[in-house]
Amino acid sequence: MPLTEIKKEAERRMGVAIEALKTELRHLRTGRASVSLLDTIVVEYYGTATPLNQVANLSAPDATMLVISPWEPSLCPVIEKAIRTSDLGLNPSSDGKLVRVPVPQPTEERRKELAKKAHGVAEHAKVEVRHHRQEANDKIKKELKAATVSQDDERRALEEIQKLTDRFVGEVDKILKAKETEIMAR
Repeated sequence: MPLTEIKKEAERRMGVAIEALKTELRHLRTGRASVSLLDTIVVEYYGTATPLNQVANLSAPDATMLVISPWEPSLCPVIEKAIRTSDLGLNPSSDGKLVRVPVPQPTEERRKELAKKAHGVAEHAKVEVRHHRQEANDKIKKELKAATVSQDDERRALEEIQKLTDRFVGEVDKILKAKETEIMAR
């Protein structure tokens, strides 16, 4: 496998790790109502576990309220229960047609807990990036053993992979810092 292909594959995989990090951090509650908070909620719909956004319209009319308008009013109690039993710490209420979910401002303790969770998610992303670096380095070393590349090319490729890794780890840090600022803002 040519060295440029190894580098491109490593870069692609590291990019996927960054996207996974962004997706994961989107689900952390920051005190502002966002429909993305409900992305992980799944409800029982005709015997099938279905994502909430596929059985209802979701909206955030203001910064402290989410409104769920199910396509079938009979789903209101099911949606309420699914949100209540999730780990989001939200307490929905229903009038039979709409489910309203107040999003309270998190306490200082809860903000610190969320920041800690964000750090854990970011650390996992860094581990993933480093894992892809290791895979790429192993492939490069395999190419050297097979005598398809010179030692100079191997050294250069290893340096490029390290620079790539440093860039993606820096990006993880930047994303984490932005999320932390968002969480700790009042």
